Amino acid sequence: MESLNQTSANRFILLGLTSTPYLQALCVLMFLIMYLVTIAGNLILIIVVGTSVQLQTPMYFFLFNLSIIDICFSSTIVPKLLIKTVAQDKSVSLLGCALQMFFHLALGAAECFILSVMAYDRYAAICRPLHYYKVMNKKVCICLASGSWAFSFINSVMHVVFTFQLPFCRSNHINHFFCEVPPFLYISCRDTWFNEVAMYISASLIGIGSFSLTLTSYVYIVFTIINMCSTEGRMKAFSTCGSHLTVVSLYYGAVLFMYLHPHSDYFPETSKIMSLIYTVVTPMLNPIIYSMRNEEVKSSIKNKLMVQMGKTF
Repeated sequence: MESLNQTSANRFILLGLTSTPYLQALCVLMFLIMYLVTIAGNLILIIVVGTSVQLQTPMYFFLFNLSIIDICFSSTIVPKLLIKTVAQDKSVSLLGCALQMFFHLALGAAECFILSVMAYDRYAAICRPLHYYKVMNKKVCICLASGSWAFSFINSVMHVVFTFQLPFCRSNHINHFFCEVPPFLYISCRDTWFNEVAMYISASLIGIGSFSLTLTSYVYIVFTIINMCSTEGRMKAFSTCGSHLTVVSLYYGAVLFMYLHPHSDYFPETSKIMSLIYTVVTPMLNPIIYSMRNEEVKSSIKNKLMVQMGKTF
């Protein structure tokens, strides 16, 4: 037991998504494509938003932040997943695991905050259009974004410290594809009540809190849209909010399931699927949804392409 505990304290074995060879090859191909699409799509949005004069508005400032989060979020998980899937050595050091958990938790919380801030931005734009630029001025936007990042990293530090203070004597094998908190609670030989309570409180404040603020914003938005006289105005408002609602539904559904279900009901395969949705799928879909459903973004991308083609010829 002492030897196992020492091994567990130094390195962990990530069991990954599957042990079947042909499924491993399929996973590598699929996730490599998804990762490349994520990086390319979000980089395009960052460049377009950062260089287009017509996109220098609060909405696109937060979209810029969301794209940075998605690139970092996906890069924290997917490259390591691809390497560990094909490598013989599935182990990861304690430091490597702690760093991956830290950035995963911080970026996940930051995405929750930014999505809720984007909902408030849409509320201000649709429900208080005459006061929009007063309510969402530059100082407010910077404070909201920087506050989101700061609270996310503070929360992450707390959970990483709490998690790695536990003794892991049951096993050093993690039935997951990256270092996430729930699987570590499962292999601990100490009562994890304190960690679970801290996790539930954090998930409630960040996840449910952000989700509630988002829903509240959209309740006001829907009532405002219903009372609009112009059909064209209603369609434009729904189109503007539709992309954000799609992202919110995908992301919050998976995150809340992962961090709010009881530790005793931990099911590895289901947890892997939920984790894949919010760490791999959502970061890939965000730029596609926003660029495909947003005329201003599509117009800016076309203009950039035309300028580049003009320079080429």
